[in-house]
Amino acid sequence: MKKINLGIVGLGRLGKEYGKNLAFKIPQAQLIAACSIVPAELNFAKETLQVPHLFTDYDEMLALPGLEAIFVVSSTDMHPAHITKALQHGLHVFSEKPLGVSIAECEQVEAVAAQYPEQIAMVGFVRRYDPSYRYAKDKVEAGAIGKPYLVRSQTVDKDTIADWQIQYVTKSGGIFHDFNVHDIDLARWFLGSEIKQLWSIGGAFKYPAFSEAGDADNVMTTCTFENGSMAVINASRTAMHGHDTYTEVVGTLGTLRIGRPAAINRVEIYDQHGVRQECVETFWDRFEEAFLLMTQDFVDCILAGRKPDLQLSDATAATRAATAFTDSFQTGTLISL
Repeated sequence: MKKINLGIVGLGRLGKEYGKNLAFKIPQAQLIAACSIVPAELNFAKETLQVPHLFTDYDEMLALPGLEAIFVVSSTDMHPAHITKALQHGLHVFSEKPLGVSIAECEQVEAVAAQYPEQIAMVGFVRRYDPSYRYAKDKVEAGAIGKPYLVRSQTVDKDTIADWQIQYVTKSGGIFHDFNVHDIDLARWFLGSEIKQLWSIGGAFKYPAFSEAGDADNVMTTCTFENGSMAVINASRTAMHGHDTYTEVVGTLGTLRIGRPAAINRVEIYDQHGVRQECVETFWDRFEEAFLLMTQDFVDCILAGRKPDLQLSDATAATRAATAFTDSFQTGTLISL
């Protein structure tokens, strides 16, 4: 069996999960290198993932003989540089979202990738790989709900990780880039159009530290699209019940609801608290299968020499919208794209 020799940069909470998928769950993948400036992360790569080649210098890892592809799971502000260097070294590259936190960065990466058409360059918008979202997309394309004209979508994290996010927000670009790029991508995907106008509101209702960092803990955006359709997109860092990703697609003949309730399974609990369902705790609990399917698809693209359905231009469009969401929130004005 042909195997692809891969390296990974960044082994934080999500990088570790990507690493485990590559090391143990993708038969055609061989994780031969890992890079991090954090000693504990390199120790994880050595002891848990059994990675033979460890680096603190990214350029040195890219020069490793036999390396064919790179997974970029570094901090958001490093994505453009890490993607660009990997492409320039003749490597295929997968990057966690977003492609960049500025439109200029995204366009620069797209321009570099265009110079290497034989190499796969892919950004991880994982919800497109979730079986439920994929099923809903197929239903839309089959005309099951008529013409879709409204998407309501949200990304909501459990309150328990808000303190960690206060530190992370300084490099992530803020709540719209970190959370809503997924919802933006889904709205474009389901509605088949680009955002025309938008208005964002919100605030730091529970954690003032987000406001001090120029960000928010709860936001909402209303959008109109070029084809006349609409979207309402919101995000929250303060849910008490769990990670609650939910999307609704409304069409002229029906409605699709994906992810509601955010139940961990189909069990209902009847006790002194009443009747309830337990919720998923984190985004990984909700999308673990989708992350594996997305990783497998990247490896399959390399082996088959085919381009992924998700293009870098989709990632740029998501960043363009997330930037406009941020501008609208900060200025309190209606933004036209």
